[in-house]
Amino acid sequence: MVALSDPALLVLEDGTIFRGQAWGARGQTFGEIVFTTGLTGYQETLTDPSYHRQIVVMTAPHVGNTGMNDEDPESSQIWVSGFVVRDPARRPSSWRATDSLEHRLIDDGVVGISQIDTRQVTRHIRSIGSMKAGIFSGAELVVTGTDAGSDTTPILNTAELIDRVRHQPSIHEAALTTEVSTALPYTVEPSGEVLADVVALDLGIKEMTPRRLAERGLRVHVLPARSSLEEILECHPDGVFFSNGPGDPQTATEEIALLQEILRLKLPYFGICFGNQLLGRALGFDTYKLDFGHRGINQPVKDLRTGKVEITAHNHGFAVEAPPNQELSTPFGRVRVSHLGLNDSVVEGLECLDIPAFSVQYHPEAAAGPHDASYLFDDFVTMILAAKENHHA
Repeated sequence: MVALSDPALLVLEDGTIFRGQAWGARGQTFGEIVFTTGLTGYQETLTDPSYHRQIVVMTAPHVGNTGMNDEDPESSQIWVSGFVVRDPARRPSSWRATDSLEHRLIDDGVVGISQIDTRQVTRHIRSIGSMKAGIFSGAELVVTGTDAGSDTTPILNTAELIDRVRHQPSIHEAALTTEVSTALPYTVEPSGEVLADVVALDLGIKEMTPRRLAERGLRVHVLPARSSLEEILECHPDGVFFSNGPGDPQTATEEIALLQEILRLKLPYFGICFGNQLLGRALGFDTYKLDFGHRGINQPVKDLRTGKVEITAHNHGFAVEAPPNQELSTPFGRVRVSHLGLNDSVVEGLECLDIPAFSVQYHPEAAAGPHDASYLFDDFVTMILAAKENHHA
């Protein structure tokens, strides 16, 4: 393994540079820099396809203590573009660990940086907003050419590194779902009685989601993001689910048109995160990019229907623009904002009142917790069974 003393730089689009030590793979990487406030669940974060093309800053100071295991990943690979931590664990300490975090980062080619004041980075992002960033280490820190000198001491051309960062494509207006979606359909069977069949459109789905649905008696047919309405109907679904995923919802024109067809058929619909943003756009609302997004497992959300406050897991950089506390008229009937974020009043859920459809912006399936919102899967099952009963009546 390369020595931890190897230098590394975190370079932001606005020209801010943080110096640290290389960790994980060496080289260069680019993405949108974001932070997550979760104290646990780094393995789920790393393997969540929603973090595709993002450099993730962990605000928790100690990362890697429990290593990596074979039970907790949300997909078959690490999706983050880069990883920023303060104090990485020197060795894992967990009976479930099958590998260390750094070994896994190296194996997956994920460039990271450690010994960074992640509190300072987070405060900077909260002040300026999320932006393009890059991590540079190893040979990428050695400038070749006439100005490199004759000795072996690396000369850092930081202006060049800043220019590389600025010329990377922005995640704003990026369509990324096909880059993370499954290539082939697959089915997750319930362990007991099959109550209904559901199609889950994989826009960057986490492994825990179909498991949560299957635990409640639903046979889940997971289909690629570019599936047609005909391919969905071939599964004879009693309900349709749209998953979380990366990218800007305004670019998902095909998925939005598909969802509108599903809503016209009055198939029960449930959406999470990206699926919430797509429901908003399908209903005629706008979406917008948050300054620095919501990422973590300690976000308070109020259910406006009951007044109950839930502590929830978030991972999103875009949100639906809709006024709360009133019934809204849409081409699909009446709609209301069902949930609201208490930190900044961001729309966290939508409920259709004239067709069977609802969605939330947060993650009730979050494997690392909290599980306050797991009842939403039960609500989906109840909606599906009610629609089946009405159909046979």
